Amino acid sequence: MPTLKLPAPGGGLAAFTTRAPRDFPRATPPFPRIALAAAHVVADPLAEHDPWLDVAVDWEATIAYRRYLWSLGLGVAEAMDTAQRGMGLDWPGARELIRRSLEAARDVPGAVIFSGAGTDHLAPGPDVTLDDVIRAYEEQCAAIEAMGGRIILMASRALAKAARGPEDYVRVYGRVLSQVKQPVIIHWLGEMFDPALAGYWGHADHMAAMETALDVIAANADKVDGVKISLLDARKEILMRRRLPTRPGSPSSARSDGDGNRVRMYTGDDFNYPELIAGDEHGHSDALLGIFDPIAPAVGGALAALSRNDLAAFHDILAPTVPLSRHIFRSPTRFYKTGVVFMAWLNGHQRHFTMLGGQQSARSILHFAELFRLADAAGLLRDPDLAAARMRSLLAVHGVEA
Repeated sequence: MPTLKLPAPGGGLAAFTTRAPRDFPRATPPFPRIALAAAHVVADPLAEHDPWLDVAVDWEATIAYRRYLWSLGLGVAEAMDTAQRGMGLDWPGARELIRRSLEAARDVPGAVIFSGAGTDHLAPGPDVTLDDVIRAYEEQCAAIEAMGGRIILMASRALAKAARGPEDYVRVYGRVLSQVKQPVIIHWLGEMFDPALAGYWGHADHMAAMETALDVIAANADKVDGVKISLLDARKEILMRRRLPTRPGSPSSARSDGDGNRVRMYTGDDFNYPELIAGDEHGHSDALLGIFDPIAPAVGGALAALSRNDLAAFHDILAPTVPLSRHIFRSPTRFYKTGVVFMAWLNGHQRHFTMLGGQQSARSILHFAELFRLADAAGLLRDPDLAAARMRSLLAVHGVEA
């Protein structure tokens, strides 16, 4: 196995030898949990553009990665923050991404895809009203539904700026949810992922904010498939999960655990996902996670184990991925996309390590070196020779002879 020299936290270089990749078991859906991977986009570095200002996407490589996720039995959460939504990918780019992904999904039997609808084409400001926010949500929801897509209702920076209290969130969400054609997934994205969303649901305190969110869900339960909370706090997720209301059952919402009427909890906790997915005597979480993009083979293997009711194998597969995920999502958490794309490059899913908006520069070479070690420990470097060669090339750019 290849050996290379990696920067060490205390300074200097340390020899590191990779190990053989893990052979994860494979299975095909249905699985006992829904697992949606928030997928990244592949930039086009050869396009004539200004990388910090313009959107240039390699559509072929981007859609190929979605096909790869579907081949492992995962669903795709499209045009979410993992796709650099609001950090490089604008609404016109997101709309085109959704269109192309929905088109590709039609050729994949059983492919699951939900797409993000937000208000990111509406710049937050003092003159933005709640009606402006509602119209922005309506525009994006209508565009996705016109393409035949299912909706993830994303958190809104414009709403966070315009709202004066919890009642404004109740009004906006109630109006938008009343119009959707199929039940949606509501995404509560915490301020650790996006500082502009601090105080969402009208409260700085998460527990108080949770009351507003639960009120919105209960009042519109027939229009809510589930809620994803991204607060990186397992206790808060479990507390909210146990209080989710029931809603009218339908074929599209039938659950494998027999509880077809309850609004789902989709874990967005990239720190504690194994225990939340496994669940307890009171229930479990499904999953909609950015970390599922780089660890997709492990997720497929873990779900295969869960299908056999083999919890020991489930945890054995996912436990080594948690240190990797916690590293990728370390503060400042919003830069986690850089680690996601780095992993895709190491594993040969794209030819280069560049990102929309030049975001490949958002993490240090020490961060990448530790990420490399942790990915290897989890058995997720599928071709160690290729991964080592690419790591050496990155180190060379940083002045390190490995």
